Amino acid sequence: MRKWQTRLSQAYRSVDALKDVLGLEGEELRALKDIEEKYPLCVPQYYLDLVDFSDRSDPIRKMCLPDAMEFSEGGAEDTSGEAENTVVQGMQHKYRQTALVLSTNQCAMYCRYCFRKRLVGIPSEEIARKLPEMTDYVRSHPEITNILISGGDAFLNSNETIKRYLDAFMPIESIRFIRFGTRTPVSFPFRITEDEGDLAAILSHYCKQKPIMIVTQFNHPREITAEAAEAISMLRDAGCIIRNQTVLLKGVNDDPAILSQLMDGLVAIGVMPYYVFQCRPVSGVKNQFQVPICRGSRIIDEAKAAISGPAKAFRYAMSHPTGKIEIIGQEGGEMIYKYHQAKDEKDQARIFRRPVCDSECWL
Repeated sequence: MRKWQTRLSQAYRSVDALKDVLGLEGEELRALKDIEEKYPLCVPQYYLDLVDFSDRSDPIRKMCLPDAMEFSEGGAEDTSGEAENTVVQGMQHKYRQTALVLSTNQCAMYCRYCFRKRLVGIPSEEIARKLPEMTDYVRSHPEITNILISGGDAFLNSNETIKRYLDAFMPIESIRFIRFGTRTPVSFPFRITEDEGDLAAILSHYCKQKPIMIVTQFNHPREITAEAAEAISMLRDAGCIIRNQTVLLKGVNDDPAILSQLMDGLVAIGVMPYYVFQCRPVSGVKNQFQVPICRGSRIIDEAKAAISGPAKAFRYAMSHPTGKIEIIGQEGGEMIYKYHQAKDEKDQARIFRRPVCDSECWL
């Protein structure tokens, strides 16, 4: 067992394991144990050490530890229509150029705002098990130019599994690059730094064939640690392109100063901001984490005004069942939107307006 695997085996995976750390007892303890039965818990010691336990509203705490609000009413299990875009078990084809592979249901940490709470850490029929069928599908659809290997967390796959995916998709002529979706540089950088150099060597080998992009997710400047920066440096040295997709989260980064500090900090360690996503109205997430669109638009504008060009090169968008919709800004009582990517060709690049109220969080 490698050092990172030993560390991960020691992660906190139950409320009982955390009750003394959090000072839980009585009704609060019982409520959180009920949540744990539906939405699994996993927090590595590394990430737990980032929590300021003197602050009950600490943003790092909110992202990693369960809260009774996860059982509040409202929201939906699948807010982006992922199930209806499935073409082979574990593979989705929503956007013309991209095939998405749900390679695992495991993560190093189960983020409490996760939009795939319906399957992460839970046995699911949506997870990839049919690699030959997937490669056949991609070969028969030459409009697909890139593969996004996600999960769960793509880097929670074994090195052998990662190689199998790369061996399967790299030779396909229409594929120009491959992406891996992983939060391990943020939540558990040891997956990269304590793998005896093997993961980095694998990525370096395949990067010489076609570009590999790592899409990660830093949400708060306190997540940019020395360990995270080391993991990013190793990925960059391997030849990978690193992009970041932040989620706008109430009580975490819904502050222009925090968001601008985050973006500047990312550029400083070689990570390019890519999207800031509107938090999805997911069951167990919506009421705790969603920020109204009007307020979100103002936060984005103020944050961008405070940062340099490279750090502000991201789009504020929502991943809607009809496509990725950029939230451009408010004019009068209307919000202006533009399809950045669309499921239906007729919507490609379409600009539209909608009346918006101060409490609206989704289209």
